[in-house]
Amino acid sequence: MGPVLAGVLQLLALVGALALAYVPLGTYLAKVYSSGTHWRVERWLYRGIGANPDTEMRWAAYLRGVLAFSAAGVLFLYLLQRLQGGLPGSLGFSSIEPAQAFNTAASFVTNTNWQSYAGEQTMGHVVQTAGLAVQNFVSAAVGIAVAMALVRGFARSRTGELGNFWADLVRGTVRVLVPGAAIAAVVLVACGALQNFSGIHEVGQFMGGSQQWNGGAVASQEAIKELGTNGGGYFNANSAHPFENPTPFTNLFEIFLILVIPLALTRTFGIMVGSVRQGYAILATMVTIWAGFTALMMWTEFAHHGPALQAAGGAMEGKEVRFGVGASSIFAVSTTFTSTGAVDSFHSSFTGLGGGITLLGMMLGEIAPGGTGSGLYGMLIMAVIAVFLAGLMVGRTPEYLGKKIGPREIKLAACSILITPALVLVLTSVSMALPTPPHSMLGSGAHGFSEVLYAFTSAANNNGSAFAGLNANTDWFNTTTGLAMLLGRFLPMVFVLALAGSLAGQRPVPATAGTLRTEKPLFTGLLTGAILIITGLTYFPALALGPLAEGLA
Repeated sequence: MGPVLAGVLQLLALVGALALAYVPLGTYLAKVYSSGTHWRVERWLYRGIGANPDTEMRWAAYLRGVLAFSAAGVLFLYLLQRLQGGLPGSLGFSSIEPAQAFNTAASFVTNTNWQSYAGEQTMGHVVQTAGLAVQNFVSAAVGIAVAMALVRGFARSRTGELGNFWADLVRGTVRVLVPGAAIAAVVLVACGALQNFSGIHEVGQFMGGSQQWNGGAVASQEAIKELGTNGGGYFNANSAHPFENPTPFTNLFEIFLILVIPLALTRTFGIMVGSVRQGYAILATMVTIWAGFTALMMWTEFAHHGPALQAAGGAMEGKEVRFGVGASSIFAVSTTFTSTGAVDSFHSSFTGLGGGITLLGMMLGEIAPGGTGSGLYGMLIMAVIAVFLAGLMVGRTPEYLGKKIGPREIKLAACSILITPALVLVLTSVSMALPTPPHSMLGSGAHGFSEVLYAFTSAANNNGSAFAGLNANTDWFNTTTGLAMLLGRFLPMVFVLALAGSLAGQRPVPATAGTLRTEKPLFTGLLTGAILIITGLTYFPALALGPLAEGLA
């Protein structure tokens, strides 16, 4: 079987598995976030945090819950790292330096999971499991909670109440992420992933010296790393490491875990707003973009330019021979078009245009299908923008799901989508202008610029993957990427929740003959075009200086 055919068959198998999971998981998620009952373990958690899960919150109160919980998470994880040297199970590793501890705390709490360190040489068992793995669960649950608040904003009328943040947080963790990750971890262990709490071992001989490996609760962290679209690896090689991703099957299974919740949430959205077809329209937009760029990525990486690439069957530099070009291309698109950031190959080694696709996936806002929750609310913000553009073209007040999109709504939506480009472009330009930050670049010219652009795009969009080649473990990059992660995560949430509150307070507008049918393929095409055009106009100059210049050279 040729490598191209193998890649296509894996893509078809992945699509089939996602299609089978779509209806049951999407329906289950709708029941979880619409339920009026509380499990016993959930009631214990509510008593422990002193929350009343039956109290409805307006958008400002919901936002205060999100920010307070996340701030506590940053502080706890920062202190845990600073105290690592005195903790049991530290494997002899010292405490983390302040700048890197801040960066890592901001990274995992914001669901970014950017890592400026080698995990197996830096973090002990306690920090990995009690710190990083816990944030993998709750940061993903926060994203879904905010998405559910926005969905309720569309579904409800003449009320400012959006649900209860603490109830949404606990239900997402207890009913969705914990059981899903437990099942996934068992599958990974059965397929050869590591799961233990062993110390550091010296194994074999390598060029005259021994090699050191340490164990850890790898499979359990790998499961929630993918299912929660987190991305932070136990080992520096991330999902290219055989302890995290042993076989081609686990590679495809991990891609499935990355995509399954973001896609299923579109059905959840359709059920909660009372029209499953609205969910299908959002799903079609996500799948069109993801599938189109997956095909484009496979084409760029299988292109045979010269005898070396012909002999290898594609651009094999930086790719695991266990997976090949096809599976690596699918993984790269899936991880950058969501907020996952896990890698089974090194994006710096992709072709110039292939590396540009990974950059563009993040620049789109990671909405195709995006992260757990963040992908859905990001896509709904773009749907509001698309409806507004359609209203301008036909000269009538735009409406979406029976809600008028007036000046307040469009200002909130516009502010939400402008934050991350501003962070990316300003911080990249400042880093290139200052004398010291460019010294961290391994590459030069267009490729070196892409390394810096990728770092801030990954941080501000809460992706977490790295282009490789950039030494980001400096005070400048630890501080600036940490700030980009925090601002890129929580400032859009402010506007998303404010928009949800505004929509929930409106009276429903009855559909008329002039109402844009947002469940039709025409709207899917309009939404897809709006996403690509807005992103292209925003980022094209930066892309032209980096991956496009390299790819066309």
